Formats: sequence, C-alpha cells, structure tokens
Amino acid sequence: MIQSIEHDLLAIGELARKTGASVRSIRHYDEHGLLTSVRASNGYRAFPLAAVTQVRQIQRMIATGFSLADIRSFPDCMRMIEGAGSCPETSDAQRKRLASIERQIEDLERRRTRLLKTLAEGAVPPLD
Repeated sequence: MIQSIEHDLLAIGELARKTGASVRSIRHYDEHGLLTSVRASNGYRAFPLAAVTQVRQIQRMIATGFSLADIRSFPDCMRMIEGAGSCPETSDAQRKRLASIERQIEDLERRRTRLLKTLAEGAVPPLD
C-alpha cells in the first residue's frame, strides 16, 4: 500500500487514516476550497502534511455547528492551527453560533414540555 504519493505529500487514503475522516469528506472539503491538493503523477489527489491539521480542525469546527461556508470564511488562525480555539476575527461568528444553538435548545425544551404535557393529559394542549 502506498503511504505517500510523492515526497511530503499524502495520498487521500493516508490522510483519511491519519485524521479519521472519510475519503468522501476529504474530497468534499477539498472541493469547497478548505484544503489544497495537487494531482500526483498518477493523477490522484495528494495533500501536504499540513492537511492533517487542517482536516482535524475542520472536523472540530463542524462538530461545533459551523458550516463549510462558515469555515471557509475563517482566517488561517482558525483553519491552520490544530486545536485553535478562537481568533479575534472569529469571536463574533462564534458568539452568533452559540446564540443560535441556545435558541434551538430553548425551542426543543418548549417542544419537550409540550409533548410531556400531551402524554400526561392524553390530549394536545392548546398553544401558549
């Protein structure tokens, strides 16, 4: 099995193994401009070693609710440094994301309360 396609470049399968991301996800990130790949002499995509950090960071940001479009708009301080928590340029986006998540939680809590009431009373309660 080929570990690297060319010196200091990783095959997509090796990048997937090193990051835990699927090959499909890595292609998707690449197609959305979040990674930089080159075509090796055999025509396959090859990624620089820095892509390991980038993929891990992309996964972390997706796990906190950011879309690929959001992530693409973030500066390198967020996308290129593994484990980067925040950059001054992204604090506003992170606060907005948090507010959105909190609104979703509040909405789910209202729905949960309503459903519990429905189950307890055996009928759908009127809207508040």
